[in-house]
Amino acid sequence: MTDFYLSCASFASPGPTLHARRRSLAIICLLSIMLAAGAGRANAAPLDEAAERYRPHVVEGIGQALAGARDLRGRIAARDLAGARKAWIAARAGWERSEVFTAGFVPELDAQIDAWPNAQSGFHAIEAKLFGANQIDVESETDALVDHLSSLHGKLHDIDLTPQGLLDGTVRLAYEVGESKSDGGESRISGTSLDDMRNNVDGIDLAYRTIFAGELKSTDPRLADAVDGKLEELRTLLVVRNLPDVDIPRLRRASEELVVALQNASAKLGLRRPTLEAAAR
Repeated sequence: MTDFYLSCASFASPGPTLHARRRSLAIICLLSIMLAAGAGRANAAPLDEAAERYRPHVVEGIGQALAGARDLRGRIAARDLAGARKAWIAARAGWERSEVFTAGFVPELDAQIDAWPNAQSGFHAIEAKLFGANQIDVESETDALVDHLSSLHGKLHDIDLTPQGLLDGTVRLAYEVGESKSDGGESRISGTSLDDMRNNVDGIDLAYRTIFAGELKSTDPRLADAVDGKLEELRTLLVVRNLPDVDIPRLRRASEELVVALQNASAKLGLRRPTLEAAAR
């Protein structure tokens, strides 16, 4: 390509023998460069475009968490313990579907919103009082949760959603489902860990299908089928009434196999192999 550019430059160079034919060749070269550049932009980053298509889903999920937190604040002001618990659960659903994104892209806010197991703030500090101690005096913690979620929601349109970061987050959340949530999970006190895992798998599935599935299907259909199969297996394993009914060994195995399949997909997608270094908060 460099030689091509230099040839074009030689055609365009002024000189005493410059004639109409040479000008025509220079124009053709310049048009070719422009077309090549346009084609490069169109083909170079299909995953970048797919990552951008994922943005509305992040906005929706964090928006749901924020709406639930604001409802929680109102229920607390009304001294409505049962209503506050329902609002807390509603806020968690949006958050858990967004965890593909949160830990990797906004780690500071993630720690303030969803610190666990040593929860001094955020969802789990509130959970301990609402569900564990049957207390409604969580005004300051809830105000902080609303503020942090509102801050995050306001940043979402400007954060650079990279395919690499989203694949990393997808892999780490898949690992977390099988390794740290299947034995009782984060939300032991409220008893919503089963819903946490279901929402996590929904979030993994949404990110994968929105960003990576089409590209992987075109480069390695067999590997794409393997990812689809592991996602479906995880969904099926979580179709139970209660957390103790989950087949934990199978869930862990399916989780680990999904992690490996997604890690193997990285090379097909032109990305670095994700690691699990940030899996544990």
